[in-house]
Amino acid sequence: MPTDLAQSTSQPQQITCQSCGAKLVLGANMRSALCPYCASPSIVSRPPSTDRPNPAFLVGFVVDHDHATKTVRKWIAGSHMFARSDFKAAVPELTRGVYLPAYLYGAVAHTDYAADIGENYTETETYTTTDANGKRVTRTRIVTKTEWRSLRGNHSCYVVDVIVTASKGVTNTALDAIEPFDLRSLRRYSDSLIAGWLAEEPSRSPHECFQLAHDETVEQVRSMLSRFMPGDSYSNLQHRVELSQEVIDLVLLPVWSYAVRYADDRPPVQILVNGQTGRVGGKVPVSATKVTIAVVIGLILIGGLLLLMAGASQ
Repeated sequence: MPTDLAQSTSQPQQITCQSCGAKLVLGANMRSALCPYCASPSIVSRPPSTDRPNPAFLVGFVVDHDHATKTVRKWIAGSHMFARSDFKAAVPELTRGVYLPAYLYGAVAHTDYAADIGENYTETETYTTTDANGKRVTRTRIVTKTEWRSLRGNHSCYVVDVIVTASKGVTNTALDAIEPFDLRSLRRYSDSLIAGWLAEEPSRSPHECFQLAHDETVEQVRSMLSRFMPGDSYSNLQHRVELSQEVIDLVLLPVWSYAVRYADDRPPVQILVNGQTGRVGGKVPVSATKVTIAVVIGLILIGGLLLLMAGASQ
């Protein structure tokens, strides 16, 4: 049930549960709460501001709590061979299922580019070598060579569905790890859609998020150009991107957030689950001991191989 506030503020807010009358304290960056006494949802309707616009769209939860937890446990147990053993045995603790604020960005990209394009061709080459009997012999072989030429041009395209985090609690790298979201499921935002869930307000400014989206779009264009280049290879790619018709909207994305405590002297690891697809992302703590053992074994194997090669050449 919505609760109106007279003004936006960075301080925690006290609201009254409209069902049982309990006084609840809502964090400054939270848009919704669940009463601990009667389980009734409360939604704060703050007036929109420049730094905190109202959400335009929302992607709903599909993955439930049990499925998300099982997926995280499997992901932890199956982490790579250099992961700490205590981390692989750790039990994830649910922090929250939350509608995470993010900005959805799109633009038209116009790019001027220049590059050196390589075209491969083959030639038959004659060379002299020594055969098994120690005699000098002349032989031929096919070699591949590259002819280089300069290329200049322009490229135009739409770049859509760039998502950047609007929460200081989740980095853009962490959000990238659980993407993509199926944006065909976007729904126009209404308070009723987040009832019973935690929903976070943006804690990053629109300007900061706009710059993140802008930089990510330019990087996408660079990758697109790399795939666009003709020929067999290229080098010295230079480009200048201009973005126009930029559109950016605040959206809420479904995320399950877990804290994994694996050692008393280390901070917990944040693991996120895409609440729509079940994709898991997080940074796995590496065991220095395992890495050292692997390096030593590698050096021993290389040393043994070099000794064998030296013995065979004598």
